[in-house]
Amino acid sequence: MSQQGDRPATTDDWWGRLYDESARDTGPAGTPDDTIDDRFDSAADTLGGGDDLPSTRTYGHAVDAIAVDDDEDDAGDDEDEGVGPASRPPAWWESPGGRPVTRTPAPAPEPAPAPEPSVPTPAPVAPAPLTPRPRAPWEPPPAAFDPTDPAADPTPAPPPAPTPAVPRDPRATDPRPPAPPPPPSAPAPAARIGHVGDSPPTYEAEPTALPAADAEELDQLVADTVLDGARYGTYTLRAASLRGDSARYRGEPRRDALLTARFGAGPGALVLVAVATGARATEGAHLSAADACRWIGGAVGRSHSRLAEDIRAGRRGDLKSGLHRLTDRTYGKLRARAAELGRDPEEYTASLRCLLLSADPDCRTRVFFGVGGGGLFRLRDGAWQDLEPLVPEPSEIRGAPVVGYGSVPTEQTPEGDRLTMDLEITKAPGPLVEEPVPPPPEPFRFRASVARPGDTLLLTSVGLAEPLRGVPALGDELAARWADGEPPGLATYLADVALRAKGYADDRTAVGVWEA
Repeated sequence: MSQQGDRPATTDDWWGRLYDESARDTGPAGTPDDTIDDRFDSAADTLGGGDDLPSTRTYGHAVDAIAVDDDEDDAGDDEDEGVGPASRPPAWWESPGGRPVTRTPAPAPEPAPAPEPSVPTPAPVAPAPLTPRPRAPWEPPPAAFDPTDPAADPTPAPPPAPTPAVPRDPRATDPRPPAPPPPPSAPAPAARIGHVGDSPPTYEAEPTALPAADAEELDQLVADTVLDGARYGTYTLRAASLRGDSARYRGEPRRDALLTARFGAGPGALVLVAVATGARATEGAHLSAADACRWIGGAVGRSHSRLAEDIRAGRRGDLKSGLHRLTDRTYGKLRARAAELGRDPEEYTASLRCLLLSADPDCRTRVFFGVGGGGLFRLRDGAWQDLEPLVPEPSEIRGAPVVGYGSVPTEQTPEGDRLTMDLEITKAPGPLVEEPVPPPPEPFRFRASVARPGDTLLLTSVGLAEPLRGVPALGDELAARWADGEPPGLATYLADVALRAKGYADDRTAVGVWEA
């Protein structure tokens, strides 16, 4: 702003003429009583006419007169619009002495070089003193926005559109290190089928009906599915038992029973896995299977120290005879329980199959024993091997007579004489001899083998052993799923065991042992 208020719209043109290099300074005023009106008229004449300039009288305040140099004449007032060097009126900023003084802003200091990290930033440079500004040719200023113009648009112009990125030349060198390649995406897992064969099984894959319950005997209920697992030494254990499709549809309880137990601690610990299946089409079949697992577990637990020592020492004969005796006692209890219930022993019985596993990392001996149907398989090098022990025919089973039942008494000589009678010595009463335990309905099975790294041992009930032997596609599918040798998780293992085949709807129980 000037001392007279707001600058008119054409003031920039007047200022440009004042800086014209061809114009010279004006002389002193013609009369000593020079007024502001005279100076305005002189400025209007200099700009080429004052018709479009407002009168200075409208500002409502006085402006001090400015003295000029008396040595020069005030010439050129009657010239044309072009103003000569001698006709320019003095500007308000000029000094009384007549020499124009121009206040030129100090030139911007040159940018200092970027300081090193360890060098402090230099102090700012003081501005240069005022020097006369060199005169430059006049150029029209950019048009300013006039709010009184109805054609003017007060809306600001939109920002320029962003410049599209220019594709980078791959041949150009880039000082930045190349970005690491994205990690390879894992291959999509293969879809797992729910059944093998040309058509799905008749029954649904999920449970539909629950077994009937008795309010006074709720402890006799069994769950539809049991899942368990552990890891000891060099092996990983997976165990699952689930109700068959037929029992799920009819609302019958699961006849298979599963027991997993560890006795002892440290390297001397012994792991027992027992699988029992109650007799088909008999009442309380699930109870007899549970009793068989519970009683064989108690017998093994009471003798676990001796059994674990025999397994680590490889005493195969001692293991076979000792486990045979424990199994016979278990079946003796089953018969006694059947008598308490007033039922035939054949109605309250179960097939029993067990695995004994040492927790010692240096022991890879795996012991199987039991009575009744089922399966024992081994997956080695991608192929299944049936390890079920061969059972001799009943006519080929011969054994030594039990003492007190058919054997020759020790007191009797081959000639039939009793030595005690000859010596007239009265025979003292002998110890009480219990009746011999009748053999189980099927022969005793036993097998001890040494596992290799990468083996998978599979102990199953009849419900899974039959389809593995009768449907080759089932075994091929399980071999493909377990080909990498890594033990599956519990949920995955349950889905593998539940792989169905048409025509096989019994309960399924499977115990898998993965060797590291």
